[in-house]
Amino acid sequence: MFTCGIIGATGYAGAELTRILLSHPDVKELRLSSSSQAGEKMKKLYPNLAGRALGETELVDQERAIEGSDVVFAALPHGLAEGIAAACFEAGKLFIDISADFRFGTDEATFAAWYGKRYARPELHALSVYGLPELNRSAIAKARIIGNPGCYPTCAELGLFPALRLGIAEREGIVIDAKSGVTGAGREPTKSTHYPEIADSIVPYKIGQHRHTPEIAAALAVMAGAPVGMVFTPQLAPMGRGIVSTIYFKVAAGTLGGTSGREARSAALREAYAEFYKDEPFVRVLPEGSVATNKDVRLSNYCDVSLHMAHDGRTAVVVSAIDNMVKGAAGQAVQNMNIALGLDERAGISMLPPAF
Repeated sequence: MFTCGIIGATGYAGAELTRILLSHPDVKELRLSSSSQAGEKMKKLYPNLAGRALGETELVDQERAIEGSDVVFAALPHGLAEGIAAACFEAGKLFIDISADFRFGTDEATFAAWYGKRYARPELHALSVYGLPELNRSAIAKARIIGNPGCYPTCAELGLFPALRLGIAEREGIVIDAKSGVTGAGREPTKSTHYPEIADSIVPYKIGQHRHTPEIAAALAVMAGAPVGMVFTPQLAPMGRGIVSTIYFKVAAGTLGGTSGREARSAALREAYAEFYKDEPFVRVLPEGSVATNKDVRLSNYCDVSLHMAHDGRTAVVVSAIDNMVKGAAGQAVQNMNIALGLDERAGISMLPPAF
């Protein structure tokens, strides 16, 4: 049995971690921390926890949350995780960061260019692992510092992994059109997430300059074994949670078994994905005629993927859907914890209790 500390427990990702870990069979205790709400009780901030023992838990400072924990999660804005990682590493604790701080490994230049901050402890980044289980499971199993992927990247990367690894997709001209629920912007309200601004509208934003762009590009290059040319456009949708990515790529010549005709190529693409993901516990390749939607993955750690072919028979259309707060954040963090601790990978995330 393990004790888990959550730094930043009152933000959306931290609260989601709390919800999930409450029902984890191998977690005996949670230590919750929030610099802005120290001394408060979780049930006051998240009434869904009322009536459960943890709802009476008083939020403590960061040091007390780390002390005595076997695993520490940081659910903080970027730029704040290195000190926590250092304290955990020196004390022999597993550290899982949900911010962007440990997603780029030793590539400090890219992190600095997109996030405006240099590494203070580059040696820690050299030890970190990018926590996409489907890509890095064996490395995660040995890691002590894990950079949990972003929500948009998780959805896009899982939608493209088989096509790139199997050489089905041409490596240039990939288009990722992704729509996200408002929880992806965090709990702190802003003008762009104010109800009158987002209701009844789809709002593209940070076009050509979203910070998840280099993370997606780096992971896709690993999957393909070479740099990938892609365009990523995020869009804010009037829903609380969920991401749906519609992904387009040209099918490489000579792939899909040499099949011709739109329907035959679509079936061959689906078969290739189904075979590739057949042993993955949280990726579901949907049958012919189905389309992945955020509704069907809501509150779960699943990524649903549906495969389609455009009328030209050469352009593949992949629809990938996740819950941005679960597979895109807290659920994937728990999946990483399970792998790193040698637990059942599904523990605590195969069936989840109600959320906020």
